[in-house]
This record gives sequence, structure tokens and C-alpha cells, in this order.
Amino acid sequence: MRATLMYGAGDVRIENIPDATVVEPTDAVVRVTRACICGSDLWPYRTLERSETGRVMGHEAIGVVEAFGADVRSLKQGDLVVMPFAFSDGTCTFCHDGLHTSCVRGGFFGTAEVVGAQAEAVRVPQADGTLVVLPVSEDDALMPSLLTLSDVMGTGHHAAVSAKVAPGKTVAVVGDGAVGLCGVIAAKRLGAEKIILLGRHPDRIALARDFGATDVVSERGDEAVERVREFTDGFGVHSVLECVGLEQSELTAIEIARPGGAVGRVGVPQDETMPASQPAFYNNISVSGGPAPVRAYIEELLPDILEGRIEPGRVFDRLIGLDEVPDGYRAMDDREAIKVMVQP
Repeated sequence: MRATLMYGAGDVRIENIPDATVVEPTDAVVRVTRACICGSDLWPYRTLERSETGRVMGHEAIGVVEAFGADVRSLKQGDLVVMPFAFSDGTCTFCHDGLHTSCVRGGFFGTAEVVGAQAEAVRVPQADGTLVVLPVSEDDALMPSLLTLSDVMGTGHHAAVSAKVAPGKTVAVVGDGAVGLCGVIAAKRLGAEKIILLGRHPDRIALARDFGATDVVSERGDEAVERVREFTDGFGVHSVLECVGLEQSELTAIEIARPGGAVGRVGVPQDETMPASQPAFYNNISVSGGPAPVRAYIEELLPDILEGRIEPGRVFDRLIGLDEVPDGYRAMDDREAIKVMVQP
């Protein structure tokens, strides 16, 4: 089968690899009908050390179940399923707590250990606990929005939950990528009264306003902090969704939170240390978040998509075939595209 391999920074190729097969009795093999490129894929695209073997990329997918192991009970051949970016058994203590990304038998797709989903097919470990059957056909018009349940919509929602977004509160979203834009949807959905987007790309700003952003701050650093305070009577916001992961974005997130506020971090941190620990401490700011347990949120978010109350699929602004994936990476890295969908 064909798949996307990354051999080093900027080196993405489409090559033939062995077909996905059932290895463990808890596995399923899914024929991929939709996949996508994630903003987090751009970090290795910029920095990955060169290797001779390459890494099969991709951790977001919708597809059709083609085969499964003897221990799989909840799936049948032909089911259309959404695949969260992390696999989990659904039965361990952390899964029961809604923290599927810490599953004791879990892991992540698109790593050196588990082949990714920017491919014609993918092996899904712990299939019963991971995959969610979708009540639509594989060519349904809602496919883009349903695909966001594999990562970006659930991640934006996790940022909002971690930041304690609630009705009537003021919210800032740091980052105008797909996760940040879905964070705007999540904040609006949870009842935020004022939503400030920190971003500077006109197409993304327009989409954020459609999603519910009430104000936009395009400055950075100290100027951004000052602008946010102007919107909030000098106090800062109740909740900050940090959707980037760089030192500057994390620092800004803490500095724009009001005393007693909360920061939800979902941008993959690019540094080992978190800035502004003293301001966070002295202002009693809660800092939470991490890899989003999107599997825990699918049942909650799915009805809103099926009934048209939210449209997170609008973050996709380019559809490509598998052979075009290398250019899809380039387009996202050059900010020519917000998020690229792949139809193998």
C-alpha cells in the first residue's frame, strides 16, 4: 500500500510499504477514506533528524473497517469509523477517568512504533476502545467536520475545558491554526460571552469571526498583552486557550489571564520549561491541559456536528490526493493553507 514517509526535515515522500494487517487479536485494519495533515506534523517537518527508514506520518483518519482480530467485539466489516489520534483500550482506570491519552495499553499513531494514517490503510490497535462508528456514508457532506473529531475539534474543546470556559466568561484563544479556530467554536459552544482571537492571518480571522470570535488581537508580545487588557477593563481574561506551544505563546497566555484565571494548554510545547511560572503563581492562575483525550469527547461533540450546530470542517481549505501530500505539507508550512484534507 502507499503511505506518507518523512525521512527528515522537509523530506516527505509517498512510497509503497507493507499492507496493513491484523497483528494482535485486538487490532482492526481500516481502509482510509479521509486523512489530513496536522499542525503538529509541521514540527517534525521543520526539525526531524534524517533517517534511512523514515516515519509513516498521520494520526487523524476516517475509514472503513476491512478486517479485525478475534477479540474485537464492537465492530463489523464495512463500518465507517473515526480514528482518534491516540489509541486506547477504553477499559483501564485512565480511560474510565476520560483520560484516554494516558491509557496503560495505549499510544499514538504516526510514531516510530505505530504506522500513521496518511496512507491507504492503517492498523488500529485496541480497536474496540479506539474507533467510533459513524452513522453516515463515506461520501457524506459532513465528512470534513466529522474528521475533526479525530483531533482538532476535540483538542480545541479540551483547551476550553482545561481553561474552565463557562457561560458569561471572557476567553482568549492564542493561535489561529485549525486547533485555535476549533477552540473558538468550543468557547462559543460553552457559552463564553467575549472571545478574543490572537492571530494575524486575514482568512483565519474571518473564519474565527464566523465561529464566534468577538475581537481580534494581531499584535504579539507586550503589545498583545496590552491590547487584550484594553478589551477587558485592564484585568485580563478568565480563560486562555493556548494552541501554539512556543515560548512566546505560552508567556502571552499567562500574562493575559486575569488573577484567578485559567490557561488550557494544547499546543505541543517546544521547550522543556514553561515560562512565567512566577506570574502564574502570584496571580493564582491555573495552568492545565495536554494531549487531548479526544476519544472522551466524541460522543458529546458528534450530535452537534450531525445536527449542524457546529461546522468545524470549515478549517479544511484544501483537498488533495495522497500523491500531493508532500506539497500539502509545504502549503501548510508556508501558511498557504489552514488545514489540508487527504483523500487517498
